[in-house]
Amino acid sequence: MTVCARPSSVAELTEWARSGRLGPDVASLHASTAFRTTYGTRHPGRTRGYRNEVLSIRLGAAVGSCGLEPSTATAELVDDCVAASIAELLEHPRAEVRIAALDAYLMHVRPHPFAAGATGEHVVIDGPTSLTKSRRRASAVVGLLPKGLGKVLVVGVVGSLLAELRSRAIEYLPCDLAGGITEWGEPVYESVAQAPADYDAMLVTGMTLGNNSFDEFRATAIDRDIPLALFAQTGSAVLPWFLGAGVHAICAEPYPFFSLDGGPSTIVTYRELS
Repeated sequence: MTVCARPSSVAELTEWARSGRLGPDVASLHASTAFRTTYGTRHPGRTRGYRNEVLSIRLGAAVGSCGLEPSTATAELVDDCVAASIAELLEHPRAEVRIAALDAYLMHVRPHPFAAGATGEHVVIDGPTSLTKSRRRASAVVGLLPKGLGKVLVVGVVGSLLAELRSRAIEYLPCDLAGGITEWGEPVYESVAQAPADYDAMLVTGMTLGNNSFDEFRATAIDRDIPLALFAQTGSAVLPWFLGAGVHAICAEPYPFFSLDGGPSTIVTYRELS
């Protein structure tokens, strides 16, 4: 399949959708369903847990999602989305709504495993426990990084990802808006500006789309000529549009996410063409 042109920013990609360049008129398409998923996880044997909130919008058979900072959304946010046109949602004042709507639209016009005209690989994540599935997803995500790295900046701290990096003897700098410490007593930087700059790769959550920082990470990857790999429950159909344009690889995980299902889950990995 022919790889599509690459936008210069999330704003430009959104404008492509608005203008009809990518598919059907966004004013003619409406969100049939919107919902908020709130869940907490603490795997057996782990000392720390986490809580996630996600806004999802359904368009036809496609579901687009964007992570929310906990306790920042209300029922009215969901009401805003139901039956609204994609055009209206792409103009919503909340960035998380705009990203979820863009994700749904792009999933509708170019679904996985052919997001953005690329060709992804289905990876089945299964196991008898939540921790097993988490570790297997972490293996798939970390496997997207090139070999021989010195140190990785990890944006969006997930215990299993850090554990997988440790098992491969890959040094890392953990960074997360929540701050705190990791399970291994390491300080978590609350911003990239606080972290040392001696990393030679970045492993970044798709939630950076929702807080408007993704373009900055991509610009850093381009400026420093270092690989940027993404793990994306947020914007899984959005981020492949930047593959080969500052993005090295993506683990795309559309809804429902692996931690919400006791059975096998499917993720899609995309790699930059060599």
